Amino acid sequence: MKKSMIRVATDVGGTFTDLVCFKTDTETGKHSIVTAKTDTTPPDFEIGVLNVLAKGQVDPSEVDFLAHGTTVVINLITERKGVKVGLITTKGFRDSLEIARGNRPDFFNLHYQKPIPFVPRYLRRELPGRMSYRGEESESLDMALLPSILDDFKSEGVAAVAVCFLHSYANFTHEKTAMKEVKRLWPEVAVVASHQITREWREYERTSTAVLSAYVQPAAEKYLKQLANGLKEKGFKGSPYIMQSNCGVDSLESVSRIPITMVESGPASGFWGAAELGKLINEPNVIALDIGGTTAKCSLIENAQVRIMTNYWIERDGKSAGYPIMVPVVDLVEIGNGGGSIAWVDDYSKLHVGPQSSGAIPGPAAYGKGGIEATTTDANLMLGRINKDYFCGGAINADMESAKSALTKVGDKIGTTAEDAARGIIRIANNNMVNALKLVSLNRGFDPRDFVLVAFGGGGGMHAVALAQELGVKKVIVPAAASVFSAWGMMMSDLRRDHFVTHLVDLTEGAASDIESVFSSVELQAIVQFQTEGIDKKSIKFIRYGNFRYKNQEHTTEVRLSDGPISEKQIGLIEDEFHNTYEREYTYRLDTSVELVGIHVVATSEVGKLTMQKRPDQGIKEAEARKGSREVDYALEGVHKATLYNGEKLLPGMEFNGPAIIEDSGATTVIHPGNRVRIDGYTNIHIEI
Repeated sequence: MKKSMIRVATDVGGTFTDLVCFKTDTETGKHSIVTAKTDTTPPDFEIGVLNVLAKGQVDPSEVDFLAHGTTVVINLITERKGVKVGLITTKGFRDSLEIARGNRPDFFNLHYQKPIPFVPRYLRRELPGRMSYRGEESESLDMALLPSILDDFKSEGVAAVAVCFLHSYANFTHEKTAMKEVKRLWPEVAVVASHQITREWREYERTSTAVLSAYVQPAAEKYLKQLANGLKEKGFKGSPYIMQSNCGVDSLESVSRIPITMVESGPASGFWGAAELGKLINEPNVIALDIGGTTAKCSLIENAQVRIMTNYWIERDGKSAGYPIMVPVVDLVEIGNGGGSIAWVDDYSKLHVGPQSSGAIPGPAAYGKGGIEATTTDANLMLGRINKDYFCGGAINADMESAKSALTKVGDKIGTTAEDAARGIIRIANNNMVNALKLVSLNRGFDPRDFVLVAFGGGGGMHAVALAQELGVKKVIVPAAASVFSAWGMMMSDLRRDHFVTHLVDLTEGAASDIESVFSSVELQAIVQFQTEGIDKKSIKFIRYGNFRYKNQEHTTEVRLSDGPISEKQIGLIEDEFHNTYEREYTYRLDTSVELVGIHVVATSEVGKLTMQKRPDQGIKEAEARKGSREVDYALEGVHKATLYNGEKLLPGMEFNGPAIIEDSGATTVIHPGNRVRIDGYTNIHIEI
């Protein structure tokens, strides 16, 4: 029997690649934790993973469980580095991508330009054949044109084919037949059909999803294969689990078939970690905030449940409709504000922060790698919030001359000093993040005062208190090893698959059996799928949700349903719950009939999930963690002499008051004047506002 169980999680971000390694003594159950950070290595991201394992002195041959999250899919899309795609669709529907939706954000702009489709019209082809919305075949599929279509695709350099037929969410027989024939005629091409990814209606969204999945398929599959091979060469005996956008992990083989499910895998793991942390410390209502080098992301967690949606769009902003991806994704808001976000002044002498980022190379001016633009990190250094003598855990000598020069340029443009420019940058960055936090809380009918703010990522602890004060949140929690918390979240994830199926039923007498039959069918399919992969049926758990709307409305509201079979008695209770949920979100309810539009089944199974152990209070005073003091500019509260603490020496039971700064190798936590700090049994930092 092995003396220790070794679990590893790696997270590839836009700037850094993170590692968390838990070594658990099999006899005593005690944990030892190793964390590490290295630069992300595009385009060969797997090199960064192997580098961070080496830096953390983790031998892959000894690893029992490895989970991996990555930004490779979202990067392929946003940087337009996918492959040329050909689309095969139902006759008469080749222009669904071009028509898109009419509810564009810049609605009154008469010169509005729609986003350019990922497949140009000459590569969008049609086949005769038709299914009705009930899944009944009204016209048989005619594939006589398919060979010539594929010949044209070959001559045009197409590397992936997307198949999306009308109403295939109700019956995907035609898609399956066409996909099989494409593979027979052209074995080496990547083929993706919409039914493999989603069983929900909305033709444009399903087509866009199939196309984007095909667009990233070859490159993502190649990356995952290279990662697996690289780990195998280093002695790893198992198969890595891949973090998905739905807060669960899945097998590498499964994700390789439809890698679009990884589109937001990095943020998902952090938010899942925040939910699991909330359970550990009895704080089920959490606003989670992840501030990295490039972006800030936030999500709201109610009753320890992370909200998953399929109404996800990339590149959507105030001027562009973006592109829909109909896969299960954690409900989040993301903005271009992180440690590397660049401060700039517009033509009207107005100061902005982000969304442009300096990245890892050249990075903030203080990195001394050629960066000349002032960033949020440079501003934090200038104000003494980050220790210039312990920059990036001592790995980098802070180039304060370059940082001051960059901030002086910004100050000159707005007629102020470098110090005032730094304060302005911090305040604007904070304001941007407060607006994002309001979008996931106040704008959806939730009062931030009923939640705790869990802040993580390299910059989470730096800004969290200021954001909490603005929102009225009473407590901030900065997790242990906050800078690699997303990787920790993967350790807490289950094998998870979300199944969405469109099925319309009026909530009237006699509806229970119809609804129950749909749930039972989907759950049976999930069990069969898991069992083919060696997952024991007894370990599989299900959570049921229904998507409901008032009759004749366009969009739905999701409601969690109770466990067990749906009976006629429950129909009234389900309807009441829908009314309550709808009213909380939209401030009113209607006296009209309700219908089920679709179901959402979450199927999970534990695959090496970590069990945390609470450490006892050893009675050691906070003085043991002190490392000095320095002047810190708190922007709004002025300059104060702050006590400095070594974050790696903080132990359960320690308490102290602000102003203070907690420093560890990966992150800095800013404690404002008047804050009360307590370290819990898991060495998380609790800050009372």
